[in-house]
Amino acid sequence: MEKFTVLTGVAAPLPMINVDTDMIIPKQFLKTIKRTGLGKNLFDEMRYTPEGAENPDFVLNKAAWRSATILVSGANFGCGSSREHAPWALLDFGIRCIIAPSFADIFFNNCFKNGILPIVLPQADVDKLMDDAERGANATVTVDLENQVIRGPDGGAITFEVDAFRKHCLLNGLDDIGLTLQKQDKIDTFEQTRTQQMPWMVLSPAA
Repeated sequence: MEKFTVLTGVAAPLPMINVDTDMIIPKQFLKTIKRTGLGKNLFDEMRYTPEGAENPDFVLNKAAWRSATILVSGANFGCGSSREHAPWALLDFGIRCIIAPSFADIFFNNCFKNGILPIVLPQADVDKLMDDAERGANATVTVDLENQVIRGPDGGAITFEVDAFRKHCLLNGLDDIGLTLQKQDKIDTFEQTRTQQMPWMVLSPAA
């Protein structure tokens, strides 16, 4: 998993509440188990017309926000079904941070496991960042995870809270597999000991 330390980029405004996971990545795109390739279908039903053309009114289709790496949105972001494809699609598009007043629990947890930083802020702070985001590509936002601060284009600073363990994992690029591999020496020792003590448990190679 890619480390998250300091992210400076364009923030896209999505002033909607209850953005559910089917809006983020519609059900017809859930057939794959790959984490890549879903970015083109992010927000598919809002981003494209029924004929498949880009909707020029949707924020991520506008020139100022096509390369956005931060998303500022409304309360209860990521509600609905627990599909992990939702953070996959956001990450594949290039979104590394989402800022909102609240998140659905499962989506919130899935973000951390996939290298995305979800930040919960009071509505007043979200409104300020939404205003910054609406200014487009000339108004970049910096998210500093180590110091837990967001800096807007005018130099203002907003602090945020994050669980210490999740912060550690993001700073060091550790997903669940990465955390497990930190215990590789103990795993190897266990397997060697078990093989010596219970050789009958070792499976023979297939003939």
